[in-house]
Amino acid sequence: MERARERSAGQREQRPAGPYADLSGESPETELELLVHGVGGTTPEKMLGDPRTVRVTGDDTAAVFRRAEDAERAPDGSGTGGEAGAERGRERRSGPVREAYVWCNLTSGDGSRALWLLLLPFMVVNLAHWMRPAAPGRPRVVRLYGLLVRLSALTLTVLLVAAACEVALDLVAWQCAGVQACVRRHSWLDFLSPAAGGWWSAPGRRLALAATLPVTLTGLLWYLSHRTWRAYESHRPLSSTPVATDDERGSADEERGPADEERGPAGGGAEPGGDDAGPVVHGSALARPGFWYGRRLVARLRAAHTAAGLLTVAAAVTTPAARFDHRPGGPAVLDVLGLGLAAALLLCGAAVVVVVCRRGRSEWRLDQRLDRHLVRRLPLAALALLLLGLVYAGWSRPGWQSTGRLPGDPSFGALMLAQGLLVVALATVAGYLHRRRPDPRAGMRGLGGPAVALLACALGGVISGGVAQRVADWLDGTRALLTGPPVLLTWQASVIPPLLAVLLLLVAGLALHTARLARTERDRVRHEHPGEPEDPARTRAIAHARAMATLTDRAPLVVAVLTATTLVLGSVALAGALATRKTPDGAAHRTHHLVQAVAETSQALGSWLVGVGFLLFVTWGRRAYKDASARRTIGILWDVGTFWPRAAHPFAPPCYAERAVPDLTWRMATWTRRTGGRLVLSGHSQGSVLAAAAAWQLPPSVRGRVALLTYGSPLERLYGRWFPAHFGPPALAALHHDIDCWRNLYRRTDPIGGPVRVPDETSPDVDHEPLRDPLAYGRTPDHPLPAPILGHSDYQTDPAFTRERARLLTRLHPELPGQRPELPE
Repeated sequence: MERARERSAGQREQRPAGPYADLSGESPETELELLVHGVGGTTPEKMLGDPRTVRVTGDDTAAVFRRAEDAERAPDGSGTGGEAGAERGRERRSGPVREAYVWCNLTSGDGSRALWLLLLPFMVVNLAHWMRPAAPGRPRVVRLYGLLVRLSALTLTVLLVAAACEVALDLVAWQCAGVQACVRRHSWLDFLSPAAGGWWSAPGRRLALAATLPVTLTGLLWYLSHRTWRAYESHRPLSSTPVATDDERGSADEERGPADEERGPAGGGAEPGGDDAGPVVHGSALARPGFWYGRRLVARLRAAHTAAGLLTVAAAVTTPAARFDHRPGGPAVLDVLGLGLAAALLLCGAAVVVVVCRRGRSEWRLDQRLDRHLVRRLPLAALALLLLGLVYAGWSRPGWQSTGRLPGDPSFGALMLAQGLLVVALATVAGYLHRRRPDPRAGMRGLGGPAVALLACALGGVISGGVAQRVADWLDGTRALLTGPPVLLTWQASVIPPLLAVLLLLVAGLALHTARLARTERDRVRHEHPGEPEDPARTRAIAHARAMATLTDRAPLVVAVLTATTLVLGSVALAGALATRKTPDGAAHRTHHLVQAVAETSQALGSWLVGVGFLLFVTWGRRAYKDASARRTIGILWDVGTFWPRAAHPFAPPCYAERAVPDLTWRMATWTRRTGGRLVLSGHSQGSVLAAAAAWQLPPSVRGRVALLTYGSPLERLYGRWFPAHFGPPALAALHHDIDCWRNLYRRTDPIGGPVRVPDETSPDVDHEPLRDPLAYGRTPDHPLPAPILGHSDYQTDPAFTRERARLLTRLHPELPGQRPELPE
């Protein structure tokens, strides 16, 4: 630490003149508070408590703001007011200079962000990658865990594209266009009807034309991923070591698997050669230089998933034609071409699986290399096979007619079975990792990742089945003209009502538990305010707020019940579809009348619920496109779900932290090195998670001048329990070791924030005692009007906030530049 302070002092002495030099004769800034807001976003005016704010650095997406008076005296070249502005700033400001980092536009910007609703299953499965238990010394098991999650993510891409093929190829082009009565109901299909005798009336050509929809969907997913990849993953984090060029790397840039995520109890340290050479032990991978730089991994996965989508369309187009050619007496040449094309598709599919299995990312340095040949050639190879498949399917085949449905049942059944097996294997691996180092605070005893992966697969299945059911009803409302979608999709929709029934029972149980807890809290509230007049309504309101705040701690129970119910009902749906090959009402046709009634009701109600859910989904997305407030609501969902890099699914919404964390670290490092002052990094809610991630990325020479103030923080309550490998007790203890000046504020009425529980006998505790909420029970001279119950908001209005911030600044090393002599006038 002494060496770090000497280096810092040397940097202050050698501070160059220029735009960052202090030429006004005023003393440089010595104290700064950098505010980071939480979910939902806010404005810099609200954060700084001043209607006049100025952007001092950044762009329209994410930026740092100051009060106009403070910006005029900024030491970093952004000020323009000179000595008069500095004098006004001193008159109006007490405490440190305050800056606000506003990052809400990273998740709730323009209307196009509403399209991210389509990517919800991908975001959920990507979370499962980061929810593994901590496992020091088990790199191979960690590698297996990441492999299983990435394979589950790949099945979701195939499932989504397969659902689009089911709608466009099977329901529209194969079934409806092949039935004259359906064509009469939808005149826009006249040119595809066999009765018209046109060039497009051949079944293979109808399939080739309908393939435009799933191909367009795959292209849209590729475009969204590529555009956000250039905007998010391409921001370089702060690094003390120079980044080598592609020619300089050579063999040092070999492929690394997910074992990079865990190498013993140490998470990594600064690489030699920079100002902070020497090993530094960390408890979280978030401290590694390349953790927030995943451009290489996302590019590889994007190429693989794009190729998988194109191969899925190619298989859907060529399989019916190949089955027709392979019949006895079929054309030998086309039969051979079909077999060769099928073999090529399998070979390319195997290449996709190999690419997904090989993670190809290094977190121990800024990995600038891109696998350009793989990124370009793999999707192009899949596209070439798709074009060959379209030509093959469109070849003239006299006597070929479209009857029944395309072979969708085996395909969807195989996908659902593969997803179930992957989730079971993932649960086995996660259970093993948790047993190696048990964490009693971990959600679901380390099984949170497999549970979330299963919910992602179920969500993808519901969306796929819902779209197919709605299109089938639209094409043939009577269900008398068309065979309809695969029976497995109907079974999946039919299990929704019993799932909702279980959830309603669970909600009722939680409501009763909360009511009992509220009654208990009333006695505590009365004892906390002795001597004050009793106000029953006020007591009930405070007790109710505290009881409702505890529902967050019941989330593991909700997820466990939901996961177990989904697994059981999904297994029943798969077994019923494969065993009977009929819809639920058809399978129960000759059973007891009660069973028939339950089956018919579940099928009808499930179809109706899927339809209503799909309409609400579309309506919500459309409203979010036009309404800024609705976009902010969607942005809250992404604030929580897209904090983590896209390590499992490249089509998930982008990771905003890959932009926000470098922004914060660059700002803190440049300010402390130019001024030599003390800085308080102040994070609220999700902003406290960003603040912790940025603090981990700081070099030791900067950490000595940075204190961490968190309030309403989910670091332990949510992230520590659901992401134990990265925010578990060892990780938070390591953060406390690295940032020894850390204070955390929370309230009992806060449903999100809570204590971080990092005891340390050698330094003050991190957690402040629970803040009073409300600040006054009744009317007092200081609070003549009833004080509100704040819960998760307005922590800065509490007197403890200002007091703890001042104490943090005092605890920082007081080596500051002295007062400069005033220049003679």
